[in-house]
Amino acid sequence: MKKFEELTEREVLALAIGLEEEDERVYADFAEGLRQDYPATAAMFEGMREEESGHRRRLIELFQKKFGEHIPLIRRQDVRGFVERPALWLVRPLRIEAVRKEASTMEVETRRFYEKAAARTQDASIRQLLDDLANEERDHETRAQELDKQKLPDSVKADEEVAQRRLFVLQIVQPGLAGLMDGSVSTLAPVFAAALATQKSWDAFLVGLAASAGAGISMGFAEALSDDGSLTGRGHPWVRGLICGAMTAVGGIGHTLPFLIKDFRLALWAAGLVVLAELAVITWIRRRYMDTPWVTAALQVGLGGVLVFITGVLIGSS
Repeated sequence: MKKFEELTEREVLALAIGLEEEDERVYADFAEGLRQDYPATAAMFEGMREEESGHRRRLIELFQKKFGEHIPLIRRQDVRGFVERPALWLVRPLRIEAVRKEASTMEVETRRFYEKAAARTQDASIRQLLDDLANEERDHETRAQELDKQKLPDSVKADEEVAQRRLFVLQIVQPGLAGLMDGSVSTLAPVFAAALATQKSWDAFLVGLAASAGAGISMGFAEALSDDGSLTGRGHPWVRGLICGAMTAVGGIGHTLPFLIKDFRLALWAAGLVVLAELAVITWIRRRYMDTPWVTAALQVGLGGVLVFITGVLIGSS
């Protein structure tokens, strides 16, 4: 995997062609998947597909003029800095809110790519085209909203999210939720295993504190090093790492604090109630910001928590 800064101008243009082709195909799949139930929204995505197709043709013409006929294969997954996309276009039926949110995220990422690529390009004609495409992508959301007003009824537009909320989810909610889930679930086993093995609140507290701190540091570094955020709009990596690490520690400390209670049985029951509260909060966040159905979110979070809890109980009781 190459760093973006290591790409030559030839590779940057090849990557841009690949990105536009992928976006064009994604929008085509969105339009096809929504055509039956949401024909107006499908028409909007068809218009976006045509625009991406025009971008790709202009990029190919410039590439052929500068570098010849052969276009090297460079994909988004070959360059560090791009976020992995969920394959929403393969899901049937498509959820219209999730599709619109993903489309806006794609536009933000593509615009940031063109801005960064133009800033480091020396060739005047290449820089001009990348600047033009960056400006067009910057206006893409505005034009989509105008097209939306022309073609979409109020009932279809009711749940649309603004761009700021999407960035908030990318930069704050996602790393925070990942940390909270890891801290709340992964530390269950060591805390309850220590509690049941020693029958001492203080020993369980020390184990939980160490596990929470260690998990927070590990998750913080993992998040910070996973993506520099320059192309994805996910924000500064160390800010995301700090958020993820802090929420991991909070998730673990939450059910560790009850073991400050000297009465072991009371502490154990209190810790169990805190665990239920933590899992409920995670389920609510997934429903509120990730558009996960209540039942699905509860089952996913609850199953993981139960499995880790049982593991701790079995180890602690052995």
